[in-house]
Amino acid sequence: MSDFRRAPYTFLNTILTASADEAKALFARHLSEDAVFDVAYPVNRLDRREAVIEGFFEPLKAALSNVRRRDEIFIGGPNRRAPGGHWVASVTHYVGNFEKPLFGVRPSGHLAFLRSGEFYRVEPDGRISEARIIIDLLDLMRQAGRFPLPRKLGTEMLFPGPATHDGVLPSGQADGEKTLDLCEAMLADLKAFDPETFTSKGQTGDDGYWHDDMLWYGPGGIGSNYRWSGFEKDHRAAFLTAFPDRVGGNHYCRIGDGNFAAVSGWPSMTMTHQGDYLGVKATGKSLTLRVMDFYRCSESKIMENWVLLDYLDLFRQMGVDLIERSHDSNGN
Repeated sequence: MSDFRRAPYTFLNTILTASADEAKALFARHLSEDAVFDVAYPVNRLDRREAVIEGFFEPLKAALSNVRRRDEIFIGGPNRRAPGGHWVASVTHYVGNFEKPLFGVRPSGHLAFLRSGEFYRVEPDGRISEARIIIDLLDLMRQAGRFPLPRKLGTEMLFPGPATHDGVLPSGQADGEKTLDLCEAMLADLKAFDPETFTSKGQTGDDGYWHDDMLWYGPGGIGSNYRWSGFEKDHRAAFLTAFPDRVGGNHYCRIGDGNFAAVSGWPSMTMTHQGDYLGVKATGKSLTLRVMDFYRCSESKIMENWVLLDYLDLFRQMGVDLIERSHDSNGN
């Protein structure tokens, strides 16, 4: 059986550097005419091939000169969630000199690594028919010296690839279905937590889901952290204090591939803004959050977790325009 991951992988890693004539042929061959892309705010829905080209690929090429794609994870598998099908998912960076505005974010004139989490539905003919993409524009603002939030939680850093350096088209690894089983069990138990300690059952310890030396790589505004204690201190405590009734796991896609798994919801989470969060006073508003999680597992433990969140959309719902605010930022 042919590897369905390779056609979209080759397309996505070729299209940004192709000539105009080559790009036209590549889009026709690899992107369905009625393809629908849902991209993080402020792009949102792009309906049909031409809208996808004009609304996503062309702005990237215009803003990041000589842009290249640099995948850290690229996996694929059958989707456990309705409506099924085969999907590929990736953690990547778009690398180039940030010389023109991108979706309202003002340029730095310098090198940028724009991180992105991406899920693509691949049809039997090999074409991409559907996509969900979270580009981390908040981290791009940080790189440009225009960070619009008053504080940071964890360590803001470039997303590293897997410690094992084997996340792109993995082969000869563990059973991806078992990897996904582990991550699904963790997610099920993570929903409930102690409001005093913010802990959930089964997460740590000898029989826990997470390795003692787990690494959690978070998006702009949250940052990354080390070990469960760092995860609670630098992310979970602040998040659950602000959104104590959050309910997650509303996923359209869950796939496993070797030692890796990926899940995403659009939105995944519903919650109420009941406490202050990153400088925004509690509004009492009902909110939703678009989420992507990528996992590397080993020996029945979760070792690394890459997380993309559409925070520009979340803060928009709280009444804050982070793009507009970044225009007046002094680069905290």
